[in-house]
Amino acid sequence: MAQSSEKTFFGHPRPLFTLFFTEMWERFSFYGMRALLMLYMSQYLFVEAQAGREIWGYSAIRGVIEHFFGSLSAQGFASQIYGLYMGFVYFTPFFGGMIADRYWGQRRSVYVGGILMAIGHFLMAAENLLFPALLFLIIGNGFFKPNISTQVGGLYPDGDERRDRAFTIFYMGINLGGFLSPLICGTLGQKVGWHWGFGAAGVGMLLSLAIYHFGGKHLPQSEKKESIKEVEAKAEQPLTPAEWTRTWALTFLCCVTIFFWGVYEQQGLTLQLWADQSTDWNFFGWNMPSTWYQSFNPFIIFIFAPILDRVWAWQARRKNEPSTAMKMAIGCFLGTAALITMFLAAKTVGAGKGSAFWILGSTLMLTIGELYLSPIGLSLVTKVSPKKIVSTMMGIWFLATFFGNYIAGWIGSYYDRMPKESFFLLLAGLGLIPGLLFFASHRVLTRSLNEKHASSLRPVEG
Repeated sequence: MAQSSEKTFFGHPRPLFTLFFTEMWERFSFYGMRALLMLYMSQYLFVEAQAGREIWGYSAIRGVIEHFFGSLSAQGFASQIYGLYMGFVYFTPFFGGMIADRYWGQRRSVYVGGILMAIGHFLMAAENLLFPALLFLIIGNGFFKPNISTQVGGLYPDGDERRDRAFTIFYMGINLGGFLSPLICGTLGQKVGWHWGFGAAGVGMLLSLAIYHFGGKHLPQSEKKESIKEVEAKAEQPLTPAEWTRTWALTFLCCVTIFFWGVYEQQGLTLQLWADQSTDWNFFGWNMPSTWYQSFNPFIIFIFAPILDRVWAWQARRKNEPSTAMKMAIGCFLGTAALITMFLAAKTVGAGKGSAFWILGSTLMLTIGELYLSPIGLSLVTKVSPKKIVSTMMGIWFLATFFGNYIAGWIGSYYDRMPKESFFLLLAGLGLIPGLLFFASHRVLTRSLNEKHASSLRPVEG
């Protein structure tokens, strides 16, 4: 897809910056909505529903979930819905990637996904349409997410050293959107009205679509040169033995990350509840909105992503840079340490409100753990996946996140039914499992993935 006589900006193809701002505003809308969702459901909407407010599909969905899990409080039911929503957001990219690979192409899939997501964000402004709104967001993300990320890798030919740096730039755009959204959407939702916050998220999605559309003339057009029959013919060509080995190794790696996501996604769920209910955010007489806590994760990424990039480059020069699987093990161990910190916080704070340094310290470790696992994992998918199934493999990466997010929601439903210290200790144990698996299998995975094609991996996207 890269062109031989490309026009560049700061040494990179201009389309990279179209994708940068497209994804920045899409992530603004996604994380802005996420910052409010758990509080909105658990503290307002489902409380109102229990008092008789009509919400389309509420009784049927609650009945199905309680059939399997028993009677749930408003917080417990909200945790289940949050986990299902966040899970399916990462389930549908598997199918969106397959459809893009075989039929629609990446460009058309991004348009379809963006439009559906914009509709979903604005439907959130209608209280009785919560579940249709979540459905639009889930389906739209399935088309948008795998295909926008894959287009970044497609801007560079094989072996181009700029690719890792390009993904780092792309990653910073994602986290810029993630940093701004809780400050804007969260403040509007908590201080002005829930619907103002969700409406701001919808505006962000429209800006994302506008940037993608008007910057589209700079994006590569090569995928339109092949007919559907030609694309299907390529997809039906069998994989070589080496490609099958890499595919199965990648699939195993994705499956192991399920446990990490079950811990990591507590940031928008039980850790947000801890930030709102058990943390003192009073600074010199001013009470900071608790949703601002979710801006801390991208803020730390801004600081530590370049630092880790330099550390890994220094290790590579000394020929002792950890393999991808070993980096992922380190990330999981850091996630375990983060939840042990919350276990200590729960024992110290008890039923009152404690210092913000507890949750900020935990999030610091969890975020550095994310940088050791999520970005380099996604970069690995774009590098070693067989080309004809790269979007499908991207979907498998997100499919693992689906299961992890559902586990996060399921465990989160026990937050108000267990002692807090026991709850966080359970999460710490869950985070330890993938670390041990990656540590035990890192040599086999390194050989199977043939990391000479994927060495010195840098942050990509979380």
